[in-house]
Amino acid sequence: MDPRLNALRQEIDDTDSELVRLLAKRMDISRAIGQLKHELGQPLYVPQREAELIKARRDEAEAAGIPGDLIEDVLRRTMRESYQRQKHQGFRRTGSGERPIVVIGGRGALGGLFVRWLELSNYSVCVIDIDNQHELESAVRDAALVLVAVPVTKTVDVIEQLPNLPDDCILADVTSIKRAPLEAMLRQHSGPVLGLHPMFGPSVPTLAKQTILVAPGRDSQAAQWLLDQFAIWGTQLHEIGAEQHDQAMSMIQVMRHLSTFVYGYHLSKENADLEQLLKLSSPIYRLELMMVGRLFAQSGELYADIILSDQDKMKMVRRYLKRFDNILQLLESEGREGFIREFEKVSLWFGPHAEEFLRESVNLLQHTSDSRS
Repeated sequence: MDPRLNALRQEIDDTDSELVRLLAKRMDISRAIGQLKHELGQPLYVPQREAELIKARRDEAEAAGIPGDLIEDVLRRTMRESYQRQKHQGFRRTGSGERPIVVIGGRGALGGLFVRWLELSNYSVCVIDIDNQHELESAVRDAALVLVAVPVTKTVDVIEQLPNLPDDCILADVTSIKRAPLEAMLRQHSGPVLGLHPMFGPSVPTLAKQTILVAPGRDSQAAQWLLDQFAIWGTQLHEIGAEQHDQAMSMIQVMRHLSTFVYGYHLSKENADLEQLLKLSSPIYRLELMMVGRLFAQSGELYADIILSDQDKMKMVRRYLKRFDNILQLLESEGREGFIREFEKVSLWFGPHAEEFLRESVNLLQHTSDSRS
């Protein structure tokens, strides 16, 4: 081995060790910031602060001849780790804490996630599930919040069977449809009502940067402490009407989940060699296959409930299938020219979002490539 190469490699090792020490120091500072945020009741994630920090470090990196994307990748990965660690320090409680919070379905995956985060904020949480339903009436007698976290097919029935709640108790649900549960809650309870839809699964390690959709029901001011609590956890809240929410979910969830299921179903019926597909795949196709496999690593009951939650959504699926058939007919009748014509029409419809999505997907693909051994 050339001694010059050995010397340079030693310099690399020493520099990497220094990077480790600097990252450890940054983690210590982040931990102190998390503790201070807890004391001050400030949110875990502040988008403007993060954006300003990333921009400043990108500018410094590019001035030093280092790609801005490189330092951004390092910082975002470091920040994600910091968010995950800060949750163990707990969070400021925005509600009074003198009255319990009741989570119906709190032993389920998503319900259990909210139980853990509420307990991290020092709330007294009472879990009601199949084995202790007889305790529900006494549990809600002085509740500040009743959160319904049961499968979507059971949500309305559970709401309709609720006993009387305190007048100022918040009644909320966390299902993926909003119109029917919200209407049921408004009928059942005369106090504050909120429809919530967490746009994340129960496996997320932190709620920082996660999105919760909020469908207002009644007396939003009385429910503000709960929304403030979500904000302290780092979630991003987006208010949307129940009808508009359900229409959007037919495209965001139903079509995508069903399309992904059908692709996996087709692969299984073709008895495709997954190991071979993985070996032959470029990063983009590997990522697509990962998304298909991810679906089948989860609960079939969950996805069945989402897809079948509203028969009106099947109309959207039928339109999608019809357009798929239209494109097949176009390919058979007009071939390449017809495809390119329709492709350009859709490209114009996407407008600047197409380039934005391309840039974001390149970053995702780089991470996928980095993870391959």
